[in-house]
Amino acid sequence: MTDHAGASTVRTSPSLTAQPADDRTPGRRFVFFSMTVLIFGLIAAGLVSWWQPMRPGAQWIWIGALLAVGFLLAEQLAVNVDVRGGVSWTISFTEIPLVIGLFVAPFQVVLAAHLAAGVGTYLARRVQDRIIYNTGVFIIEIASAFSVTKLLNGALAGFGPPWTGVLAGALAAPLSSTLLALVGVYILGRRMRISAAVRLVARILVLGLVNSSVGVVGYEVATRVEAGWPLVLVAFGGLSALYLAYSGLVREQRDLEALSEVSLIVARSGHQAAARPATGMDDTVEAVDTDEWPGIAHRIKDQLGAARVVIRLQVDTQGPMMTFVSGEPQPAEMLKIEITGPKADPLLRLPGSHVRHFRRSDAVPEIRQALLRRGIEEALVVPLRSANHVLGIVEVHDKLSRWRGFGQADLRMIGTTASHLATAIDNRRLLATLRHDAYHDPLTGLLNRPGFRQAAGERLRATPKSVVLRVDLDVLATISDALGYAWSDRMVITAGRRLRDVLGSEVPLARLERGAFAALLVGVTLDEAQATAERLCAELSTPYPVDRLTVEAGSVVGYSSPSSIAGGHGGAEIDTNLTTALDVDTLLQRADVALRAARSSGEQVRAYLPSMGQIFLRRFQLVSQFRQALECGQVKVHYQPKVALPSRQLLGVEALVRWRHPEFGPLDPDEFVPAVEAAGLVDALTEFVLDQALVRVRKWLDRGLRISAAVNISVRSLADQRFPDRVSARLEQHRVPAELLTLELTESGVMADPQRALPVLRRLHTLGVVLAVDDFGTGYSSLAYLRQLPVDEVKIDKSFVLGMGSDLGDLAVVRSIVELGHSLGLTVVAEGVEEDIARDQLAAMGCDVAQGYLISRPLSETRLEAWLQARTTQAHGLRDEMVLTLIT
Repeated sequence: MTDHAGASTVRTSPSLTAQPADDRTPGRRFVFFSMTVLIFGLIAAGLVSWWQPMRPGAQWIWIGALLAVGFLLAEQLAVNVDVRGGVSWTISFTEIPLVIGLFVAPFQVVLAAHLAAGVGTYLARRVQDRIIYNTGVFIIEIASAFSVTKLLNGALAGFGPPWTGVLAGALAAPLSSTLLALVGVYILGRRMRISAAVRLVARILVLGLVNSSVGVVGYEVATRVEAGWPLVLVAFGGLSALYLAYSGLVREQRDLEALSEVSLIVARSGHQAAARPATGMDDTVEAVDTDEWPGIAHRIKDQLGAARVVIRLQVDTQGPMMTFVSGEPQPAEMLKIEITGPKADPLLRLPGSHVRHFRRSDAVPEIRQALLRRGIEEALVVPLRSANHVLGIVEVHDKLSRWRGFGQADLRMIGTTASHLATAIDNRRLLATLRHDAYHDPLTGLLNRPGFRQAAGERLRATPKSVVLRVDLDVLATISDALGYAWSDRMVITAGRRLRDVLGSEVPLARLERGAFAALLVGVTLDEAQATAERLCAELSTPYPVDRLTVEAGSVVGYSSPSSIAGGHGGAEIDTNLTTALDVDTLLQRADVALRAARSSGEQVRAYLPSMGQIFLRRFQLVSQFRQALECGQVKVHYQPKVALPSRQLLGVEALVRWRHPEFGPLDPDEFVPAVEAAGLVDALTEFVLDQALVRVRKWLDRGLRISAAVNISVRSLADQRFPDRVSARLEQHRVPAELLTLELTESGVMADPQRALPVLRRLHTLGVVLAVDDFGTGYSSLAYLRQLPVDEVKIDKSFVLGMGSDLGDLAVVRSIVELGHSLGLTVVAEGVEEDIARDQLAAMGCDVAQGYLISRPLSETRLEAWLQARTTQAHGLRDEMVLTLIT
């Protein structure tokens, strides 16, 4: 048993396989170490030859040839037990022919046989990068074996069995090579713990003792026992059968480890890609991570013992092909080849997805030429195929660890690996597509609001001199009314292209809605921002060709920056502290204020000024007057009915807050609810709506009606561990069954702090309260968290439902959410149902509940009772309760 350090394909038994470090210093040190080992080995060989001279004889020729065959077989029958972190432990049987040589041949003959087998094997496998080192180790192994044998036989002359020295000499060979290998691995830049090195040496000694004992026993039986050769043959036959069985199990173990390692590489990269924030660039490039594929290629090469592995990837049929090589460099002519199309390389024109095994000896001329261009004898080629096209090709060139070439186990291994890789690429492509769709506007391809928030947020925090622009394109409503949405969409697309041409490809640019755009200018003064805004207006004012007409569209730009908020102007520098205090949403909001001010004053461009902040003053007034409004009855609860599909049975209502302010009149909930929540008053609002809704449900119960009520809860409520106790107390106070109360929460509310929200949700679910995810599809859309949440319903956001009739994308999203919800056992509610066709489409999809203006607007308590009497019929249900059904 011997031991050597080397590159990815080295002779080892057991072995330490180390890849050279990236810098050249360890490589130079190892070359010097290799020369030292070789010189020391030659000196040792000369000394042992002088000490143990060889008697001439013709018999040494055939004995040496037989020993060389024995060493050669031992080299070819090595079994790799483990490969981790560049360290492999390989069982071989070189001690058996070494023991025979110690018994029957002089040092010079055994050394020549060992060198012929070992060096010849490396040359045949074309492994030349460590041949100097390994040659020196071969010599030192044989020299140490004969030296120990000679010394021990001399010391024990007349004592003990005659084979004691041979057994000790056979053990000295792997021990010496192992110590040299540990030094070599250290020089190559790898580190092993002392405990790991001790365990390795112990394993080598145990296996060396076993192999040496087998050789000694075989020799003694064959030479001293009458008719002993048959016994030796039977014993070796049994050992060979055990070896074959064990080597098969070890191969399967290593294949599984390789598959697991490749899967982990891909999975880690996928998780990093999923956690990576949007940058505003094309997310589809994330389908291939150029850092992970060289490692995958190297792992496949090591596992199959190949001279070279080439992975060619072309995920996008229109994009460039990426090539990753492990092992010997490719010939120059192979650097640019096609994998698909009429000019594809013959080796790569692969129908199906199974593995092809090509040999130069039996290939057709076209394939033989392809192999010759690569400079190889044989190749395994397998496509990485998705459902509709080839994503790439994996080529494995020339088997090194077996002269017989690639076998069935290799074909199975590379086929299974390719299947895993193709699936991983497809999943990454899907992830990249979903990320792109989540952060980009489908009409223009620009960023959407969430994408702009992420792309601009990082740059805003990194660069103090930043300006947010808000651009509005006018006359879209007129074009839509006159010619339809298709023509207004074309104008929006054209406007987006013009904005991109002016701003350049590096500027984060988003379409927020309809004709509203936003951009972040980094590293500019306010004067430069003013000039850029004026150029944008000039470019957008260029006439648009619309249906054989020429339409001139006006535009308005508002912009905001930390310095404008501080009252700066002109070329003022922007305060870094202010930049970190303001987020993108705030700057967008203030740019919008500036835009509205520009529109009202008839200007095209306006910068935000603190005097424009009356909206914030109004917000402050609303917050300060909110508690008084609750006590004075200004804040009321309206109810919007929800009906089952397709039965039209009234299932419940959603409680919606309304505020009629004595000064400002009716207030939009989107205006005062965020202000109330930001001021920390949302608990009072939630409890008010919850009490009103439960009182209403109790009144219905007293009349024999089981109508549930849904109440929206905020992020603050989900973070309050006492909230479930308060809900339970109110259910008991109003004597309302928990299943008649639905609490609606948003995806963003849960994802803001899932670790705190989940315990609260689980306690609410334990109470029996129905939990619903509101506005599903517009938030984080984390399916992993949705599966963990103890929710009973998902509510499809009305933006998707409203667009079902005209947008196939919205229709597909709604259908997907319905199918997803049902697959998770959830009730699916559709908001924003305003047309008969939308209701019918939802019913056909299997959507459970509908809510929207088609059924009813939100109604006050009095008007709701009138609506129930006028629009519903009563009947007895299965449990003898009254059931209300909507009249068509």
